[in-house]
Amino acid sequence: MTVSFSELDFLKPELGADYTGQGTHFALFSAHAEKVELCLFTKDGKTETARLPLPKREGDVWSGYIEGLGPGTVYGYRVHGPYDPGNGHRFNPNKLLLDPYAKQVIGDIVWDDALYGYTIGAEGDDLSFDERDSAPFMVKGVVQDPAFDWDGDQAIRRPWTDTVIYETHLRGMTMTHPQVPERLRGTFLGMCSEPIIDHLVKLGVSAVELLPIQSFVDDRYLVEKDLRNYWGYQTLGFFAPQSRYLSSSQITEIKTMVRRFHAAGIEVIMDVVYNHTAEGSERGPTLSFRGIDNASYYLLSPDDKRHTYDTTGTGNTLNVAHPMVMRMVLDSLRYWVGVMHIDGFRFDLASTLGREAHVGFDREGGFFDAIRQDPMLAGVKLIAEPWDVGEGGYQVGGFPHPFREWNDKYRDDVRGFWKGDGGLVSKLAERLTGSARQFNHSDRGATSSINILGAHDGFTLMDTVSFNDKHNEANGEDNRDGHSNNHSDNMGAEGATDNADINAARARRRRNMIATLMLSQGVPMIVGGDELGNSQGGNNNAYCQDNEIGWIDWTGRDDPFLDFCRDAVAFRKAHPVLRQERFLTGETGEDGRVEIAWFKPNGEAMDEESWANGDLRVLGVCLAKSIGSTDTQAMDQLFMVFNAGGDCAFDLPPVNGVTEWSRVLDTGAEDSVRTHAADNPAIVYQSSVAVFAPRKAETEAAKPPRRRWFSFRR
Repeated sequence: MTVSFSELDFLKPELGADYTGQGTHFALFSAHAEKVELCLFTKDGKTETARLPLPKREGDVWSGYIEGLGPGTVYGYRVHGPYDPGNGHRFNPNKLLLDPYAKQVIGDIVWDDALYGYTIGAEGDDLSFDERDSAPFMVKGVVQDPAFDWDGDQAIRRPWTDTVIYETHLRGMTMTHPQVPERLRGTFLGMCSEPIIDHLVKLGVSAVELLPIQSFVDDRYLVEKDLRNYWGYQTLGFFAPQSRYLSSSQITEIKTMVRRFHAAGIEVIMDVVYNHTAEGSERGPTLSFRGIDNASYYLLSPDDKRHTYDTTGTGNTLNVAHPMVMRMVLDSLRYWVGVMHIDGFRFDLASTLGREAHVGFDREGGFFDAIRQDPMLAGVKLIAEPWDVGEGGYQVGGFPHPFREWNDKYRDDVRGFWKGDGGLVSKLAERLTGSARQFNHSDRGATSSINILGAHDGFTLMDTVSFNDKHNEANGEDNRDGHSNNHSDNMGAEGATDNADINAARARRRRNMIATLMLSQGVPMIVGGDELGNSQGGNNNAYCQDNEIGWIDWTGRDDPFLDFCRDAVAFRKAHPVLRQERFLTGETGEDGRVEIAWFKPNGEAMDEESWANGDLRVLGVCLAKSIGSTDTQAMDQLFMVFNAGGDCAFDLPPVNGVTEWSRVLDTGAEDSVRTHAADNPAIVYQSSVAVFAPRKAETEAAKPPRRRWFSFRR
């Protein structure tokens, strides 16, 4: 079939391949190109059938319209221009390029030297020019029809105060689950299958945060070691879902997943990587952006434009300060919200997005301004990983509203406290109350802190109590990769053990950390598998382990601990005092209520000497919150004791008129506790959390949850 561009003289505002119902409009940005060719392929992407120069250029957008061309069309681009690496230009029309706006990507990269714009091994290295055609080895874009029956699906927009996040990898979540159909394991449809959703609903989480699902590449050096880019932090297509997560050729599967999660009351948050691409440094392949307009898409060294400027540790940095690159990122975000109904985003290495060219991080920068003024994006959940590897990249607490931030200080201090490190009582108090030192500024609330005990890149909760050292030998980097300072403790044996006492101590410490997470102000995040006792064998950087190391082990499920986690989430939901938007100041309210007060074991208030006591391992805190209307106002009040030392007799003082207490949560008790009258002083067992409520609760909200607490003393 002969195809040609229509003589219709119009320029649609959309970039990418836009199907109109009668044909397809193609548009590509390149400021420095001299000619752009659209290349069409057979359905399997193997044979190039047409090569057509885009006929229209307006500003820096090249475009053309082909009548009769519709969904399923496979395409790519070849872009002509100067090959002048010293000035940042790396055009090479011998290299087929993926459309940055492609809505679907087919095929896999087949690593070959032809994928590089220069000739590997040639004199001059990346200054040389390679004439081989890369099309046989390249992925291609596919034109899409955006129509989908959402069946009335609506965004949930759950308040941050009611949010409990579950970070997981959809492939790792489903690969070993015995009730997920084998053909759906590792796919969007497997992730939204009934057994997975049932597990999440029973756990009580309100949002799933999925590791990257945008189209990404398996790095060449991993493929050559028979490994795989498991996590997905090498994005090439910011609009397309990762093809290996499809059980068919239909990208509507991701829409089905989102719709099913919404029906279950669960929001979907995407982990997105807009700080760099899969093309690496100037010595990397030419797959898309580098060949379209290297000098526009990437930050280049201010001293020599031949080299990329790297703040991400991956070889390149997207130049988000460029208006058209900024537009691409915003268009991508809007696409996932508007077309795919995604509820929020976690931004990988988000400090890079706040860098204005080479001037460093700017919390008032263009990216943040653009997000805040956008009516579609300002209302979704936005989470920053508040660091990168560049100078001044660590920015915990530095992001503007409405961003929330991963709080690694929470992780380190909570791990350290329960490990028994000294001098952390004051730090624990900060973490329990939302880390005000970092976040209580610029009218930000206590939900600014995403409280984490861990994340995908680090020890699992089980490994935190099972290993002193990382064990990343399977990654093929001689155990040099991954963090070495994990604030972990093997508690007597490195790795799995049959020692009953060690296993009991590990179980209690895991309960302590989950309890602390659910009792803290801020937004809790559970790492997928932690509730099951999942281990990665001490590997704290399983980015390339698409196997039993990286997958969640459902066969080894720790049912008692899973029950505990379910109850911990339910307990948090039952108590508004644990889920406050504003920071607690310790002031007395108009009704005489003390909203927060700190205590020593003898029942006296904490003083400066106590806060500075490096030997103190136990801390009591009372929280109170008025709830209900003015006419029916009641009080939700809890007295919490965190004991990282030995058995302790804790004097429960009268607070807000309460003199008698019931023990409602105990990570160290032998019996199952729902409501149990507490002696005073109350025995708080060694290395445990105990929570007390007024013996005669005044409101339903102040009562413990209907589920029974399964607590243990071991």
